[in-house]
Amino acid sequence: MTVTVILVAAAAAIFSPSTLADDRFRMALLAHLAIFGLCLAVPWGKLPAGAFTVIPVADCLAIGFTREAGGPSFSVLSLLLVFPMLWLSVGRDRVRVLLAVLAVILSTLVPAAALGSDHTTGSIIRTIFLPLVMSAIAVTAHVVARALYRQRQALERKDRDLADALAESVRRQRLLDAVLSAVGVGVWVVDPNGRDVLTNSAMRSDPSLARLTGPDGSVQLFQGDRTTLVLPERFPVERAARGETFADELYWVGEDEEQHAYSVSASTIRSEDGVCKGAVITFADVTALIRALAAKDNFVATVSHELRTPLTSILGYLELVLDEPGHEEIEEELRIVHRNATHLLGLVNDLIAVAAERVELSLQEADLASLLSNVVASTHAQAAARGVDLVLETEQPLTARIDPARIRQVLGNLLSNAIKYSPDGGQITARAHRAGTDLVCTVSDTGVGMSSMEQEQAFTKFFRAARSRETAIPGAGLGLPISKTIIEGHGGSISLTSEAGLGTTVTFVLPAA
Repeated sequence: MTVTVILVAAAAAIFSPSTLADDRFRMALLAHLAIFGLCLAVPWGKLPAGAFTVIPVADCLAIGFTREAGGPSFSVLSLLLVFPMLWLSVGRDRVRVLLAVLAVILSTLVPAAALGSDHTTGSIIRTIFLPLVMSAIAVTAHVVARALYRQRQALERKDRDLADALAESVRRQRLLDAVLSAVGVGVWVVDPNGRDVLTNSAMRSDPSLARLTGPDGSVQLFQGDRTTLVLPERFPVERAARGETFADELYWVGEDEEQHAYSVSASTIRSEDGVCKGAVITFADVTALIRALAAKDNFVATVSHELRTPLTSILGYLELVLDEPGHEEIEEELRIVHRNATHLLGLVNDLIAVAAERVELSLQEADLASLLSNVVASTHAQAAARGVDLVLETEQPLTARIDPARIRQVLGNLLSNAIKYSPDGGQITARAHRAGTDLVCTVSDTGVGMSSMEQEQAFTKFFRAARSRETAIPGAGLGLPISKTIIEGHGGSISLTSEAGLGTTVTFVLPAA
């Protein structure tokens, strides 16, 4: 406003010196200068919020005096009213819009009255139309200013929300970095094309895994047998990128003595519409665990071999003693020793077979139905002593090329377990039938059953359910593992289903051919 008034004064000096020489005009210019001085001198920040409205109202009056003093040639100075009028109307307070209109009206009436101007038709028109035009501008400016203010508030809220979201994102990123750095498992995040998105420090610090995640991925990957190479399209990262999900799969990385074993799991990242957006792959180094398990198996096998030799010798000498006359008085005791030694030798042989994860089989044509009938008949007395009913359901005949002694051992293990884990009586059903080219045998009981966690470990060596330990049910936890080894040695499979308190069903399948 002040700069514009200075320019007006300069223009008057050049084009209308007589007007600038007019004392009334000079007094109007001094009024503008005084208002500018007030703007600089008064500490408006210490005054009430609406105190500054004095300035634009005074501006309107000063503009009115300048216009009147300048005469008709300076009537265009009415346009300067836009400055104070906008200053008043751009706020959120509607009262200031009315004040702006009032100030415009005063700018036409007060100077004319003070300077004694004649009320011509032009001055009357100015008195009527100038406030109307300025009012329209004031209302428009007020509405636009309020809309801009609301937009600014919305933008400020969005800025705050974005700032909060950014702070939360940074916090979560730091938390994720801390978690990934703390875990000892290698974590590898890939996109749908298998490209590297994120790896943690454990992944980068492991030389084997670092080569696996390198630019060319030039590393040999072996299956659980440590000799069969994994094809590139079957690498964990390729499978995970295709959307496959798997857990605890064993891979060996490297060659010879430098091989390391990893338990690998993958979980797919999917969008809300189910599209694969990548995957998270974890690598847990289980080399030490596998070596410890191998050392345990070697120890068991070694001890078992060392026990089998003296046991075989003991049994041989016992048989010689039993064949010789003159021991009739202690024959019963000798037979008890012989029976227990035979049982112990069988247990040692089972330990050797479980440690080696294979058994020697003597295959021949045999009838599975006949074997099952014989084993059921031989366990009737044991079942009767426990109050358990034995039911046999079988087809005749069920011929297959099997090892009769080993299959009899499997059937004995399954029936023995069913009887032991039916302490309150109940019923045990042994079934055998043909299913296509396979022979299927099932042993079901109505005993104590197993929990889902116990079922997962049922075929683990030396595992025994909590109920068996609490009730002192005899056993070494080898029946199911040795049965699994025997059945798989025949090219078959064995499975178990159970429900706590409702019983257990064990099923094995043998190829008939």
